[in-house]
Amino acid sequence: MTPPPSPRILVVAGEASGDTHAAELVAALQALRPDLTFFGMGGARLAARGVELIHDAREVSVMGITEVLPRIPRILRIMKDLAQAAAERRPVCAILVDIPDFNLRLAKKLKALGIPVAYYVSPMIWAWRRGRVRTIQRLVDRMLCILPFEEDFYREAGVSARYVGSPVLEQMPAAATAREFRQRLGLSLDAPTLALLPGSRMSEIRRILPTLVGAAKQLSAERPGLQVVVPVAPTIAKEEITSRFEGSGVTPVLVDGRAPEVVGASDAAVVASGTAVLEAGLMERPLVVVYRVSLVTYLVGRMMLKVAFVSLINLLAGRRVVPELLQGDMTPERISEEVRRVWLPGAPRDAMVQGLAEVRGRLG
Repeated sequence: MTPPPSPRILVVAGEASGDTHAAELVAALQALRPDLTFFGMGGARLAARGVELIHDAREVSVMGITEVLPRIPRILRIMKDLAQAAAERRPVCAILVDIPDFNLRLAKKLKALGIPVAYYVSPMIWAWRRGRVRTIQRLVDRMLCILPFEEDFYREAGVSARYVGSPVLEQMPAAATAREFRQRLGLSLDAPTLALLPGSRMSEIRRILPTLVGAAKQLSAERPGLQVVVPVAPTIAKEEITSRFEGSGVTPVLVDGRAPEVVGASDAAVVASGTAVLEAGLMERPLVVVYRVSLVTYLVGRMMLKVAFVSLINLLAGRRVVPELLQGDMTPERISEEVRRVWLPGAPRDAMVQGLAEVRGRLG
């Protein structure tokens, strides 16, 4: 008698953080049910867990209206491929991770096929585009929330939701001194250290990194021997980083991933808004949040934003713990000024670190 086929699960993740969260979830499911098989879209970490990738996450990793428009035909083709694979393989369920503009559209196709949908890492609809909750209520069978206040928000809207804890908190390395982190990463132990986290998308590298390089140049002139460290996401080629430092007089130390450890090794960090800000904040090192998108994307976003802050650190704290330099405010001069405020021990640095500790305690 032929044994029944192994149960299949469709997993769809986008950028580097989603790939990491999805890979850890797959690992936990494999531990519970070794007979499960997985297919879908993701990055290197999902591939390493044995997930059959029909498409690479980098193919849909774009941010902003003007950046997305030229890629729409390709993105729709990828969505169609995933839906077709689901129709042919009939997974027992789909796990959709983050990237709501893509995944909620895919969820509609999956629901039409009768495939149950679990959504992991909620879209931040409580911050903007709240009308999406009706779409989620219709298309998502279970929302798995990673922020404590999200469960009540969804349940009040009639969505089956559960707070499952923050994977970001679980992924953080154990507390250690900056010197200990530098030793682990092979960095100079006593050099003043600045961490630059420009993002995991090429559009972010293009729009953000040149300004961070300008700030690093200013700060290097003030601090001889400054060690500038950049963790490089697996979605970005190292040449894309080093080429933007050419002619600046600053030679960065590049580290493959390990962004939390890089922040832990630093005296201060400059971080592009996103999941990386929460990771950096949980390391309890002073940081400055930056971001820049196209003017069209920014104007549309400002009209739809329902909260006072863009960074998860400030949102979770309910107040301004870390500075946010967005769009025109994101200049080398302003970044340098904010880093100077918290570089050395003193009241501003102590207040920021205390606020970051409060946020960590709230998530824990």
